[in-house]
Amino acid sequence: MAPVLDILHEDNHLLVVNKPAGLLAQGDRSGQETLLDLTRAYLKERYRKPGNVYLGLVHRLDRPVSGVMVLARTSKAAGRLSRQFREGTVAKRYLAVVVGVVPGPEGTLRHHLARDGDRQGVTRAADEPFEGSRPAELRYLVRDTRPDRTLLEVELITGRRHQIRAQLALAGWPVRGDVKYGAPRQADRQGIGLHAWRLEIDHPVGAARRTFEAPCPADWPWPHAEERP
Repeated sequence: MAPVLDILHEDNHLLVVNKPAGLLAQGDRSGQETLLDLTRAYLKERYRKPGNVYLGLVHRLDRPVSGVMVLARTSKAAGRLSRQFREGTVAKRYLAVVVGVVPGPEGTLRHHLARDGDRQGVTRAADEPFEGSRPAELRYLVRDTRPDRTLLEVELITGRRHQIRAQLALAGWPVRGDVKYGAPRQADRQGIGLHAWRLEIDHPVGAARRTFEAPCPADWPWPHAEERP
């Protein structure tokens, strides 16, 4: 059964959704259904559009990650949004449940990440530069702790492939359920403990600053994680 779309915002230029964990953002060689497939079908039915429906993917979330994604409904909006992501004017905050206790109250991680993943899809991360690496930086705030895990609010300063997953794992705090980066397997949910909670952009028409927030999934491993500490 196809996931039910959680629409956070819709206008003539944008469609903002809460992507469920386990759903691909766009197609790959598996041929499985994607967020783009579902949102295009939604717009086609809602507005009774004949033929193809334009929808521009201007950023991505990893398959096991849930949370807010913005899609462009026009090519002009896609160009302007893509420029914001490229130039780093978009503000992105995530909620992460990690293995282990992170000393608080906040911190910054600076590492060097490979541009692409290895044969297993893992992004190499290191403290020092290596051939083909790029600098990666994030800030984190400790929201809450338990004896075996920590709830973090993460702000991305750079935007690299698997950045949060790779940097937190290198620091010794892999994201809960993220087997690819060294965390124990979790049988209680499909995704990992990483959720794109808040996205702040300049609207592509009029440039008003807009903030979109996505509630955590019902099976999120930390109840009421979105609530301010």
